[in-house]
Amino acid sequence: MHELHPNHWRLIQSPPASGGWNMALDEAILEAVGRGESLPTLRFYAWAPPCISLGVAQPIRDVDLKQLRMKRWDLVRRSTGGRAILHSDELTYAVIAPIDNPHLAGGVLDSYRHLSAGLVSGLQRMGMSVEIEPEKQLTEEERGNPVCFQAPSAYEITVEQKKLLGSAQVRRRFGILQHGTLPLKGDITRICEVLRFDSEEDRISAADALRNRAATVRDLLGKPLSWELAVQAMSAGFRQALDLQLEPGDPTHGELARAEELRGERFANSQWTERV
Repeated sequence: MHELHPNHWRLIQSPPASGGWNMALDEAILEAVGRGESLPTLRFYAWAPPCISLGVAQPIRDVDLKQLRMKRWDLVRRSTGGRAILHSDELTYAVIAPIDNPHLAGGVLDSYRHLSAGLVSGLQRMGMSVEIEPEKQLTEEERGNPVCFQAPSAYEITVEQKKLLGSAQVRRRFGILQHGTLPLKGDITRICEVLRFDSEEDRISAADALRNRAATVRDLLGKPLSWELAVQAMSAGFRQALDLQLEPGDPTHGELARAEELRGERFANSQWTERV
């Protein structure tokens, strides 16, 4: 059992992996952290091959499975809510802590607000001027939009009025997982190629709207930023803004074994992926 100071966290940098493995490992770490077997964890990771992730309650009919197979992209259903995200040239973070950790105290919005300080600090270290949008009421059109980065969310992080970082959270009896994605480069509208729309005109409109509302780090900086430098900036941001002591580490043997089970039982299982 870990009885250390609540600011003593583990820092994991994971190599690129499939969508099923990434989601399974987040869940396995959540279970271990919640039981007190592992330190609260800040994990950074990437995806290979490119993967569409769906929110836990998002209908599978939002995805054009034929187009997805043609592109040889992966598909996974997250344990968190929200809408579809294309994970490709990006940095993904996961914050995983026990339910009583002070950094995730209060309700969902309280913890979003608190953790956003670390995210903002990291982005500022990359050279960006960041804004945090207050809680918004979604319109009917936004509520039905299948694309995560096209819809506003509470306390979302924007740069030059464009959404840059999308996050989602799940709360269990024993712990909390918040993960989010930071697009580093590439065409963010590619996701529209594998989602279903009523017409080709609607698809084009969705891509145009996404281009106007969201951006990548390269778009905003005007130059590329490597995954490794992005990890350095975000780690330093969390360390400084939240006063964390980050101890570099790896998943435990128990976490890896549990992740293998969860990948087979749930996250790489079509019954889970297509259940809604």
